[in-house]
Amino acid sequence: MADKTILREGVSLYQSGDYNGALAFFLSLPEESEVDKIDLAYYIGLCYAKLARTDDALLYLEQVVTGGSELDRVLQCRYVLAVIYANTGRKKLAEFELNKLLESGYHLASVYASLAYVAWKQDDVERSLDFYRKAIEIEPENATALNGMGYVLACENRDLTKALSFCKRALEKHPDSAACLDSVGWVYLKLGLTADAFKYLNQAKEKLPQNEEIAEHIRIAEAS
Repeated sequence: MADKTILREGVSLYQSGDYNGALAFFLSLPEESEVDKIDLAYYIGLCYAKLARTDDALLYLEQVVTGGSELDRVLQCRYVLAVIYANTGRKKLAEFELNKLLESGYHLASVYASLAYVAWKQDDVERSLDFYRKAIEIEPENATALNGMGYVLACENRDLTKALSFCKRALEKHPDSAACLDSVGWVYLKLGLTADAFKYLNQAKEKLPQNEEIAEHIRIAEAS
């Protein structure tokens, strides 16, 4: 019988946000310890995901998806896998995991928002907007969906007033989000309000100084 108390210290470190400390603890457990290997893979995979070590995260999260018996954990790991796949350009794999989640009814607003992001990256604008609409219908205050909807509308120069409203609602929920600040700045730029655009774009850059998309938006603003 696997002893879950062995993991208690690592779980506590993870829950407190000390992902490096938690990872070090989990990896230090000896092979012969009476710990469930899937439980261990679950926490190691989540630690790696939090630390943006995506290839390592995939290795462990896939173990949970293929061998786990706790449905909530399997679905959670599917979602994390889908996000990693989407962010690393593996769109077909992302779609596969997200469609599996749709079949299960798991966090539908977040899943639809992720499908919208994948569709956007595939240059399928109408499908992206349709998925964002579904996400907002299910969860009207879902910040990811609101921000994504506004950003796509702005990129397509559609309903810019509505786009600004979506993005501002998202920013109200996450005022320190570089992505939300960037989106609001981008919509203002599309509206021709350059001073307002710089205000938000520069705040976004302060939070993510190496982000290429934010830098490109600032370059476009400077050239306008």
